[in-house]
Amino acid sequence: MDLRTKGVQDINVLNAIERVPRHHFIPDALSDQAYEDIAVPIGLGQTISQPIVVAKMTGALEISDRHKVLEIGTGTGYQACVLSKLARRVYTIERHKPLHVIAEQNFDMLGLRNITAICADGMRGWPRIHGIDQAPFDRIIVTAAARGKPPAALLDQLHIGGIMIAPVAPDNGDAGAQMLKRYKKESQDTYSISDIMPVRFVPLLPDIAKEDENVREIA
Repeated sequence: MDLRTKGVQDINVLNAIERVPRHHFIPDALSDQAYEDIAVPIGLGQTISQPIVVAKMTGALEISDRHKVLEIGTGTGYQACVLSKLARRVYTIERHKPLHVIAEQNFDMLGLRNITAICADGMRGWPRIHGIDQAPFDRIIVTAAARGKPPAALLDQLHIGGIMIAPVAPDNGDAGAQMLKRYKKESQDTYSISDIMPVRFVPLLPDIAKEDENVREIA
């Protein structure tokens, strides 16, 4: 009901969010905040997005049960689980190994079989695994802020006619001026771009996080 009062009208999105227990994805010490409309820290400098942002991003993707979706930034898996209720298949990449492990545990606990998760460099898109390409994707969602524009590798992995949702920070590095943007691939080289809402995400970074980035213990 709270999301409805804030303008979320897509019944499918609301049903998907209602069916995913958010408290499973939040550290026990912060479980009392699980159903507040706020972002919550999950360790390693990362956060689980506030529900209104999850709802807006998911709705903007216009997902159907025929779609194959790529997510960049798994975290503990909440957004991927919401997507899994709407899409045929979800592929998700996390650069922090400890978060990737927790996400996979959450997927198993909830019995979700249409999510494939890896620990890798999300800025490069989904890699070829055992000689198999999963790209291109019908939809791509990025849950960390790119500088200036999304990585070219992600745009290349989007189907013509496909939609990408990504937060973008200005080139000057002003993290407080991020804008959530919608990219629709009109042809191999052209995109229509529209603004959705101001947001604040952690930065999109390259490579798998090194051990010294994982020194903070996850509660």
